[in-house]
Amino acid sequence: SVAPIEWRETKINLLDSPGYADFLGEVKGAMRTCDVALILMDASAGVEVGTEQAWQAADDLQRVRALFVNKMDRENANFASTFAAARDRFGSSVVPVFVPIGAEKEFRGVVDVLARRAYLFDGANESESDVPSEISDEIEELRTQLVESICENDEELMLRYLEDEAIDVAELRQGLRSGVAAGQLVPVFAGSATTNRGTKQLLDAIVDCFPGPGPAIAKNAKGDAVTLQPDPSGPLAALVFKTVADPYVGKLSYFRVFSGTIKSDTHAYDAQKAHDERIGQLYMVRGKEQIAVGEVRAGDIGAVAKLQVVATGDTLCDENNLLTLDGIDFPAPAFSAAVHPKTKSDLDKMGSAIQRLLEEDPTLHIRRSDETGETLVSGLGESHVQIGLERMARKFGVNVETELPTVPYRETISMPVKGVEYKHKKQTGGHGQYGHVFLDIEPMEDGDFEFAEKVVGGVVPKGYFPAVEKGVREALDEGILAGFPVSKLRVTLTDGSYHAVDSSEMAFKIAGAQAFKKGALAAKPIILEPMMRLRVTVPEAYVGDVMSDLNGKRAHVQGMEPNDNGTTTIDSIAPAAEIQRYATDLRSITQGRGSFTTEFSHYQPVPAHLTDVIIASAKARAEAQQAAV
Repeated sequence: SVAPIEWRETKINLLDSPGYADFLGEVKGAMRTCDVALILMDASAGVEVGTEQAWQAADDLQRVRALFVNKMDRENANFASTFAAARDRFGSSVVPVFVPIGAEKEFRGVVDVLARRAYLFDGANESESDVPSEISDEIEELRTQLVESICENDEELMLRYLEDEAIDVAELRQGLRSGVAAGQLVPVFAGSATTNRGTKQLLDAIVDCFPGPGPAIAKNAKGDAVTLQPDPSGPLAALVFKTVADPYVGKLSYFRVFSGTIKSDTHAYDAQKAHDERIGQLYMVRGKEQIAVGEVRAGDIGAVAKLQVVATGDTLCDENNLLTLDGIDFPAPAFSAAVHPKTKSDLDKMGSAIQRLLEEDPTLHIRRSDETGETLVSGLGESHVQIGLERMARKFGVNVETELPTVPYRETISMPVKGVEYKHKKQTGGHGQYGHVFLDIEPMEDGDFEFAEKVVGGVVPKGYFPAVEKGVREALDEGILAGFPVSKLRVTLTDGSYHAVDSSEMAFKIAGAQAFKKGALAAKPIILEPMMRLRVTVPEAYVGDVMSDLNGKRAHVQGMEPNDNGTTTIDSIAPAAEIQRYATDLRSITQGRGSFTTEFSHYQPVPAHLTDVIIASAKARAEAQQAAV
């Protein structure tokens, strides 16, 4: 959500993004757009996974950071332990600026540490006073800590501090602002958002301590870097950071103007798509409310409906002055589900509805599996995919059923067979059918399939060779044991016979298919399973648990590599069938602190004890599909 706030003659644009791991894409989009990352912490929970992920996202984009310890009126709220945990996890740059008076039901105010002033709450009323005597010593300790941190980042202030020279509050505030803007200090605030306690002080601090819009880097038409100032009269450069698919209004594109001014009823150029877009009515968005405006200037956020090709991450600029801003680095999908429409009506609408869903959420991906023919929707986690599909049902009336994707097993043979014969002979009223072949079938290390012929003496005319190959290829697709495609083998036509009248391409195609099926069953067929290269990065404390889980998933660990940030990367090869829900499993093991990537490695034989299970499952699935038809 976007919430524009006007406070002390200053416009503040608040971008509210979810903290749950499955919606890290929303955090990335907001972080790319904003100047400061205000990270909320639960006063009763301390540093959580979402806190670390938001911090890392801000770190990646070199954003200024601040912490707000929220829910001070809740049970088990403890500012001291939460602040200590943040300082321990994120370093001494974390400094106290506003701290609470009391906690839980006794939370009754906040203290401006620098000014030594208390703000006491009484219902909706607020009063200013001296610091209560019972916490004055604690506040002095925190103030000393804060002043030292401010002076450490300013040489002149440090000299004055060491010489015990008095430094007034205004100078310290300026030092705090400079330290925050440089990313050297991370101010900490406290309050309770739902009761509006501490929010006024936070807004004051945003105006006093946080930097305003800064310069942005773009690339011009030649690919050279250009520094853009947040100047309303400068060249236009606006980044689209979110797209909302509204069933009534259509596509609504949210954008931030980094330079220049964009006006209603004009044109803008999509630098990525090389497409001229007509800009209709512009809006300022406040939650779900859309406020029509005539223009959006540099540093501000707006929205426009019904752009034709613009997508999240695109830059809007002037066609005569092409500028491209860096897009948004969204996280890669980690979980996939196969989706099937519930009804014929859903089938007709599913394609366009999913496409609009993907416009809204670039962290969702869709593809059709070449091996199984299933439509796969991928996201950051199981709940991410489910919530996305529920949103599709709610917005566009398209209902789908989901299940884990079918594992693309394959089949092959484990030994060669020679001279497999099949004669297709059928006599009817007119011309009969006659095709007679001998095949050699042998396993092959590299490649999927080869067809060769070593026929001598013209016992099978050359014109029928392609028909035999076609019959074999069709039989490959049907499978031997469980209906999976057959690969990694070579079939050679060695002998046969034909009839001058009754032979035909169809007859030889049938003969080729049946000879292959007969020979493949004699060649000790086996099932192959896809193996994935799985790279898991986790904090060192979880390495043992992750290794144990990988062993239970039949994974082969290739090696481990420690990283500079206290994490370890485990490199392994694991069966695709065992890691379909790995996004959920790893999150459970590491409390959400682990990440992983996968890529296809190779196929290898399925262990013998699992072959019967896979065959039975495949047959049951085929029977269910047949019953549905």
